[in-house]
Amino acid sequence: MRGPGVEEARIEALLSKGRGEGQVLVTVELGRTGRKIARIGLGGMWLSIEGRPDREQAKRVIRRAVDLGVTFIDTADVYCLDDDDLNHNERLVAETLDEIGGGESVLVATKGGLTRPGGRWEADARPEMLREAALRSRGALGVETIALYQLHAPDPRVPFESSVEELAALQQDKVVGAVGLSNVDLDEVRAAEAITTISSIQNRYNPWDLTSEESGLLDHCDERGITFIPYSPLGGARRVKLLQAHEPIQRLGAELDATPAELVLAWQLAKSERSVPIPSARREGSIESSVRAASLGLDDETAAALEAAFASLPP
Repeated sequence: MRGPGVEEARIEALLSKGRGEGQVLVTVELGRTGRKIARIGLGGMWLSIEGRPDREQAKRVIRRAVDLGVTFIDTADVYCLDDDDLNHNERLVAETLDEIGGGESVLVATKGGLTRPGGRWEADARPEMLREAALRSRGALGVETIALYQLHAPDPRVPFESSVEELAALQQDKVVGAVGLSNVDLDEVRAAEAITTISSIQNRYNPWDLTSEESGLLDHCDERGITFIPYSPLGGARRVKLLQAHEPIQRLGAELDATPAELVLAWQLAKSERSVPIPSARREGSIESSVRAASLGLDDETAAALEAAFASLPP
């Protein structure tokens, strides 16, 4: 098993150089942990669910992300086909990082609290199931302590506080390092903060779903030093096509020599200094495009024009 990490100085050196020919990406601290991660991450889901690429192609995507300076990979035990395929993505990520020697510089975050019976997505955040899932994920990732472990979603059948208390217990037992939440609202975040330190919030956030912004959750993350991790930042595969075909966004992109998808990621980076979008990818070109977005640096006028264009996007 790989150890929990190396000296902070070595980690910082690796982060500052990136890997391969990759550009140096801007970094942000994960919560208040002291660990820095690049502000564009890689979401691993599409590499392991239905329609996933073959294993070697999936590895090429992960390798390319690390080459480009990505130091944050998001996974989950249920990024798989069904309950007979649990931990597929975690094993894939761990195996690839072992092969390229990237485990020390890349922070791998995973999640627990869902199941995949028959390929469905169902909640199960009972404390005993969270502990079982975390221990299984720790083995799949080949680590002594999971760097960041997030509750995948609240379970309506389980008191929310009970699930969070188990995450805090796992942290106390050093099964997990930092604790995060996913698919939560502001009241749930506040309830969790009364139990333990929350380092990250991973919610859906894109031009079609601004709930986290409109509810004040995004501002709360900024105020509390919580890393905000937008998932589905481009709205999913179908909506990426809508972005690409949307003429007002195309025009804005042409002015900056950027694709519509790159503009949207740059907009998310501009919304909060603590935001770390995690676009998924099945091809190397997709993660290359995502990393380019980090260098756009939208000014206020362009960001406002882009938000105005969002209003006319098809649903």
